[in-house]
Amino acid sequence: MSEDQSVNIESSRGLRKERVGVVSSDSMDKTIVVSVVTRVPHERFRKIVKKTTKLYAHDEEGVAKKGDKVRVAETKPVSKNKCWRLVEVLSH
Repeated sequence: MSEDQSVNIESSRGLRKERVGVVSSDSMDKTIVVSVVTRVPHERFRKIVKKTTKLYAHDEEGVAKKGDKVRVAETKPVSKNKCWRLVEVLSH
């Protein structure tokens, strides 16, 4: 597939969100739990605080292990809680 075709496919799907986080659980079959930390200002006091979000991601091959830094991308819902998929493992 050429680079031009991949751009057309991506534009027809729309932009997909990507997040980088750490795997906090890999005990489920084909599913990992990724903790994503974001820094946002507190609503009232405007101090920067860290917020952690748990994302359930689809890992078909079971490559990611607990503690790995991974990149996940948004996808159509795979199950009740799972609407992210593993793109790549950044570090072990």
